Amino acid sequence: MARNSRLRLVRPRALATARRAVTNRRNRPAPRPPEGTPPRAELARQARTVLADAVRIARWAAVDRGAGISPAADPEAVATEEMAAAALDLTPGQIRAGWDRARLAGLVELHGHTARPGWRLHAWDRDDSAVLRGWVALFDAWSLVHPAPEDVAPSAVAEVVEAVPQVLSLLQLSAGPVLVPALLDLLRQRVEELREERCEVPLQGAVTDTAPADPGTDGLSALLDWALEGLAAVGALTLDDGTDGHGGRDGVGQATLTPLGNWAVWVKLEQICVAAQSPAGNIEQSAEDMLRGCARLTPGPARDEYRAWLAARTLSSAVTELLAVARGEDALLRGLAFEALRVVGAPAEAEVRAAAEEASLRPYALLWLAEYDGADPDDAQDVLTREEATWLWVDTAAAVADHGESALLVRHLDSAVQGTVPALLDEVRAVGHPRTVQVLVALAAAHPDPALAKAVRRAAFQVHTGGS
Repeated sequence: MARNSRLRLVRPRALATARRAVTNRRNRPAPRPPEGTPPRAELARQARTVLADAVRIARWAAVDRGAGISPAADPEAVATEEMAAAALDLTPGQIRAGWDRARLAGLVELHGHTARPGWRLHAWDRDDSAVLRGWVALFDAWSLVHPAPEDVAPSAVAEVVEAVPQVLSLLQLSAGPVLVPALLDLLRQRVEELREERCEVPLQGAVTDTAPADPGTDGLSALLDWALEGLAAVGALTLDDGTDGHGGRDGVGQATLTPLGNWAVWVKLEQICVAAQSPAGNIEQSAEDMLRGCARLTPGPARDEYRAWLAARTLSSAVTELLAVARGEDALLRGLAFEALRVVGAPAEAEVRAAAEEASLRPYALLWLAEYDGADPDDAQDVLTREEATWLWVDTAAAVADHGESALLVRHLDSAVQGTVPALLDEVRAVGHPRTVQVLVALAAAHPDPALAKAVRRAAFQVHTGGS
């Protein structure tokens, strides 16, 4: 029974029958941006301006130097930064900042210490959509661009990051400058709501509203400054520095969304509205319930649900929640969680790289990283070792057994990388997947060939008893 067919992940076809196509999704005309929003070509021009230094650095590192060395990953990073600074007439600090932006915007891909151009960099001069997507990826990662104050508890920083969408919504609805004290009041209210939703009492030493009449002494005031400065750094808003010129609380009187920022917030709000009006409507669900709902959708509508669900959350908390689901026992949800993480893109890279150290997530994480680095999905599987591919075959089979049809489980046998069934069974027994016995039992029950079914049942018994 020789075969050369490659292992296929849950994503492309293997679990197609585990999804039920949804044909009654509500038709909705394409929404129009608010009056006064510049054309996409103008928005793309502004985005190119914001990312001009990042593009120059990306091209120097990944194009001009061939398979270049990344300024950040190079073991001799200082020397590389100085070389880049001299070549591009920028300071080392500007090189570091521009390199971070290039990575967050998907302009470059890292392969070890080697920088390669991302697809957005290839399309930068001719594709306005690629430019806007790159800028939105940077906008979503604003809290990574501007370091948070070191003397503030991480939990307080996380609360402010989670509350910032409401601040942006106020700025967008106001369609003009908003005084910082008004933004601070909204931030206080939203943080209090978040604490009440979690039934939490502020811990001693955390950011509190102990002096609401004196914003200068309120820890939230400093965090609001940080958030506004971070959003300004990515070109989402502008700040009025007042009269003192120092950029402190007394020096920032009001904030105004830029055309880019106004458009981005509108897009996020539209995504939320689409989710609320769609039959799937998973926006208020947990990650697990959202993914279960999306299992019934075809891939395109499912991606729309992922985007809407993500738009209503901070990316850091969404990535954490998706990975928590991926660590669960349901293999179908594991595959779908990484599908949702593909929609997240660059902001999820660090968490996915860390997940690659976990045995149960490693094959999925490696495939995610390969595709993130520009590999074709059909070729990405080449990054897996034989053992990892076998583990993924068993995990996919578990998803099929739990959610699919018997015939699909039989067809899944032909997707294994091993050339013969005995070789497959030998490697499946050795790989140590926790669902091996259940998968083999289900496969034996489903397969129409009595001899093959008997061999599979024998293998299941050997795994169950620990025999060879």
